[in-house]
Amino acid sequence: MIGETIALVVALLWTSGALFGELAGKRLGALPLNVIRMVLSLLMLGAALWFMAGHPYPYLADGPTWLWMTLSGLMGFGFGDYCLFSSYVLIGSRFSQLFMTLASPFAALTAWLMLGERMSPLATLGMTITIVGIGMSVLGKAPTEEHPGRIAVKLPLRGFVFGIGAALGQGVGLVLSKVGLEHYTAAVADAALTPLLMPVGGTMIRTLAGLACFSFFLIIKRKVHRLREAAHDGRGMTYALLTTFLGPALGVSLSLLALQYTQAGIAQTIMSLVPILIIWPSRLIFKTRVTAMEVVGAVIAVLGVTLFFV
Repeated sequence: MIGETIALVVALLWTSGALFGELAGKRLGALPLNVIRMVLSLLMLGAALWFMAGHPYPYLADGPTWLWMTLSGLMGFGFGDYCLFSSYVLIGSRFSQLFMTLASPFAALTAWLMLGERMSPLATLGMTITIVGIGMSVLGKAPTEEHPGRIAVKLPLRGFVFGIGAALGQGVGLVLSKVGLEHYTAAVADAALTPLLMPVGGTMIRTLAGLACFSFFLIIKRKVHRLREAAHDGRGMTYALLTTFLGPALGVSLSLLALQYTQAGIAQTIMSLVPILIIWPSRLIFKTRVTAMEVVGAVIAVLGVTLFFV
């Protein structure tokens, strides 16, 4: 039960990180928050690498590893995390995490297109069930004079698009990371160092790419002053630190530990419970109204995700 317990702790950490991310995003803005998150992540990852390997950077990574991990960082962090934290501001962490259940279908489709990996019938069924579950949560009656009882998306269009974009960025970024990790494994001659260096070193390269991307957009949008303002927002910076520590640092590290003590499918299923676990605290903190159909939809979406790991 050790692995299952750790996986449940990870789900709770990621739920807390999403809630703090919504609080931070609403105070600091998506771009400044992501720059701060990337800087904090780099400091934490550098400290971890220094402790494990004696170097605060991925010194054994070769050119192909840097290339694929950079592409993964631009897609997963630069695009995906910007969409995710923008969706936190527009539709809240509860619906944003619900959309993130689409990351597994997007990853499966990308692996099929890029790597020729076949999707099993269960994965295809899981994709369908996940989409149905999300639809049950976000669709509802939006009556108008012309169309009384009309069914429409209950969320702002931009929030809906950002939610889809967040899942797309994470799913595609995951596949690009897989390619990068294969090159990283080949580059690290010492087999004993491989399981230690790959996750942390690869994440650091992705984070550097994300930081460069966010900084570039912050400059061209002439919002650098927002970064200075954010640095003076004590509560916002506290939320940013917590969402960074609970997510990329502690959460991801424990997720890798969970995989060592239980089967990947079991661990991933438990860690996918975030859209369900977040419902009650989101209602408590943000006073959001939750319908029975939204809860049922979230449960169905998570059940669909579990089929990818059976």
